[in-house]
Amino acid sequence: MIVNLLAAARGELNDRDGFRFFDAGVGGPLGAELIGCSLYDLPPGEQLWPYHFHRGNEEWAVVVAGTPTVRTPDGVRDLRPGDIVAFPENEEGAHTFRNHGEADARIALFSTLNRATYPVYPDSDKVGANRRYFRMGDAVDYWDGE
Repeated sequence: MIVNLLAAARGELNDRDGFRFFDAGVGGPLGAELIGCSLYDLPPGEQLWPYHFHRGNEEWAVVVAGTPTVRTPDGVRDLRPGDIVAFPENEEGAHTFRNHGEADARIALFSTLNRATYPVYPDSDKVGANRRYFRMGDAVDYWDGE
């Protein structure tokens, strides 16, 4: 199968105030097993997910259309079509995107598909596990409840 990143249909709408975007899985239809890809359409004024990084997965973003900005530990930077940004695992790979432009931005995000991974959200001090999220301040001792 072939997927054209310019012509692919919009995916499912994530309809959360400030974080509205369309997300289409690309890796699955391609039959990918070790590398994932999602195609995001980001309307003006919106942000893709909270600022985060992954323990155990590396990601790359390719700007397909529009002019989004990327936030990383190095600051905020404007992007343009054709730009590629790599996000290594752990803190140095923290990132999010925002669309300050007047037209939709389209971003293809590729990632390794390591099964033992979890996201960390430094701004809100949360960690994710199995699509559930926990505040780091609620951590308990390893032996708690045993």
